[in-house]
Amino acid sequence: MNIKKYLKGFDIKLLVVSLLLITIATANGCGGNQGEKQNAQTEKKNEQNIVSKEIDYKAGQTPLKGYLFYDENKTKKSPGIIVVHEWWGNNAYSQKRARMLAELGYTAFAADMYGNGLVVDNPEDAEKNAGIIYSDIGLLKERMTAAYDVLVNSGFADPERVAAIGYCFGGTVVLNAANLDIPLDAVVSFHGGLAGFKADPKIKNTHILVCNGAADKFVSQEDKDNFKNQMNAVGASYEFKEYEGALHAFTNPASTEAGEKFDMPIAYNAAADSASWNDMKEFFSKYFPVN
Repeated sequence: MNIKKYLKGFDIKLLVVSLLLITIATANGCGGNQGEKQNAQTEKKNEQNIVSKEIDYKAGQTPLKGYLFYDENKTKKSPGIIVVHEWWGNNAYSQKRARMLAELGYTAFAADMYGNGLVVDNPEDAEKNAGIIYSDIGLLKERMTAAYDVLVNSGFADPERVAAIGYCFGGTVVLNAANLDIPLDAVVSFHGGLAGFKADPKIKNTHILVCNGAADKFVSQEDKDNFKNQMNAVGASYEFKEYEGALHAFTNPASTEAGEKFDMPIAYNAAADSASWNDMKEFFSKYFPVN
């Protein structure tokens, strides 16, 4: 046997194999790094950066203060949602709900229906200010239209896709806004008042979801029957959900304390809160999806 020839051949073979293994390892290493980079880029792209902006605006001569919430990392305009506060005013609760909508992928605007960013802390002032809006349908439309204009002109909301949600007083307001032909694709009322509701044929242009507490002492069976009859009479598209054992204002954790303090039949209901939010998301998935 020619040992030198054999070893020479072995060295060449070993070199080829070594180079092949290095090439494979390098390729796998690069591929792995590239995959990691792509994953990191995807994760970065999918990260949310919810920001809020305080917006000073006007309806007529009345100064208003609202709060816009959106995901700064989104590269295209999102469907917009107006959030209308309870009768306490545009406080931290309505802003919290607007932020939650932004986290779902919407651009949300917590609107001011009272003016000057007024927030009250007692039922007397709340009833007084809510009554001003309830008694003047033209004023309600003016202030909802002003909120609508702020949202669609924000640069972050799709002007062709706008909805509204409201709580208690705000629930009544958004139902009336749809009735007044403000161009809303969808409306969700959480424990809103229904007394004396009269459906206008224009409400057919909006999909409606009502989330009502089955034990709400402010909404009678007569009110519920009238609402459904009115909506059926004009052929409107609506869903009516009730939550067992839920009192008025069931979505707000502060309701229980306020109810006890002011001797009002209102209280937080965690199960109804969660169920109604999920019902809203399912409703929006059908009629007002993010994508």
